[in-house]
Amino acid sequence: MDASIFLAKFWGWYLIIFFFILSFKPTRIKQIFDDLKDQKFLIITSFVAIIVGLLTILFHNVWEPNWRFIITAIGWTALSIGLALFIFPIQTTKWLEISNVKLIQLIYILLFLVGIFLLNMAYGLVPY
Repeated sequence: MDASIFLAKFWGWYLIIFFFILSFKPTRIKQIFDDLKDQKFLIITSFVAIIVGLLTILFHNVWEPNWRFIITAIGWTALSIGLALFIFPIQTTKWLEISNVKLIQLIYILLFLVGIFLLNMAYGLVPY
């Protein structure tokens, strides 16, 4: 299976699943921000983000102006946030806390649409 198709399926499903989790339980967003104050949770979260972002970039660092670039951008974003949380934990958590729940929900709606788009590209449901 092509790496682009695999990662489009992975990120598409990931984004849709988390959209529904955070839509039906918006208190999870506040809980995540509260948990980031715990150093153990912060380190584990940053390691996971670094690993997932780095694996995405290593397997798929495509800079073409098409749908495959979205996967690369997600990988670089995950890596950047993971590194920022690990290197500058206090500043990054303060920066993330500035965002309110409504803004986070808007971002997740946009990510839901990106997830739908990636799944469409992976499964070819609607011709593009």
